[in-house]
Amino acid sequence: MAASVLTANYDRIQGLMSYLQYCRRLKRWITRKQVIRRSAFCQSQKRHAATVISGTELALQIHKEVQSEITKLVAQGNRRPHLSVVLVGDNHASHTYVRNKTRTASLLGMSSSTIFRPSSVSQEEMLELIDRFNRDRKISGLLVQLPLPEHINERAICNAVAPEKDVDGFHIVNVGKLCLDQRCMVPATAAAVWEIIRRTGIETIGKNVLVVGRSKNVGMPIAMLLHSDRNHERPGGDATVIMAHRCTPLPRLKELSSLADILVAAAGVPHLITADMVKEGAAVIDVGINRIQDPVSGKARLVGDVDFEAVKEKAGFITPVPGGVGPMTIAMVMKNTVTAAKNTPTY
Repeated sequence: MAASVLTANYDRIQGLMSYLQYCRRLKRWITRKQVIRRSAFCQSQKRHAATVISGTELALQIHKEVQSEITKLVAQGNRRPHLSVVLVGDNHASHTYVRNKTRTASLLGMSSSTIFRPSSVSQEEMLELIDRFNRDRKISGLLVQLPLPEHINERAICNAVAPEKDVDGFHIVNVGKLCLDQRCMVPATAAAVWEIIRRTGIETIGKNVLVVGRSKNVGMPIAMLLHSDRNHERPGGDATVIMAHRCTPLPRLKELSSLADILVAAAGVPHLITADMVKEGAAVIDVGINRIQDPVSGKARLVGDVDFEAVKEKAGFITPVPGGVGPMTIAMVMKNTVTAAKNTPTY
């Protein structure tokens, strides 16, 4: 009797141990399946590289719009818009920019002229020249290519250009109107950034924006456009905008940039913005144009303020350098020239 009870208990214990072993194997199998599924899910969720925004393609859209406006102006009996550019000195980059502007004007059906002055030109001579062009009704738009020699006050020169012909948007009247959300000549580079964001469909309302760079011709107007009310006379982006500059400590810059849905780099520092500073999926607009020496070829090449190759793997949108903001800036100068011609018709 006792032996049979012991045998029955032994059988029960063996059965229980077998069951426990089965449960352990089942648990390991389920866990392995979950890991495999999770791994497959993570792979499927792995994000692709950023959409590279072609400023060249967007500029072509604006070119078509500008050509259409010119055709209408001429059909109404007006002269073709005329862009006059004053170029001082022999800065290679300035000569390249001016050549690109006048060539684009010609392609779009405008007339243009470039007035060259030596680096030794006096400020008085420059002011007299600008005054003469202001009074010339054949000239629709006028710009003085910056930078100027150190002995010339750039602010005085920019303020000398008639506000209605100021296609660079640097006159104090245009800057003031920009700050008050009124219609004005918007600085071309800031307008380029705005149009890139708008035409790409990047949402700005309620988003966090970081503008790196506070220059009065680029950083400041970009911030004004993005933060202002979309329902005002000159619509804005309704974003929450923060500006960083050369006095912003690098740890603070990293902190701010990691929160930015839209990051605009306009500091003029090669590869300042690195991948670890960028929020996942952010839109990164690179305004910087820096000439550096390629460590491999030894030749000079253009790079932006953003480490493009690294950042594009993390961002949602990114503009290249060259081929991003640059072509759009020239396109916006053309658009401003047509606006100037429409505001002051010349029969």
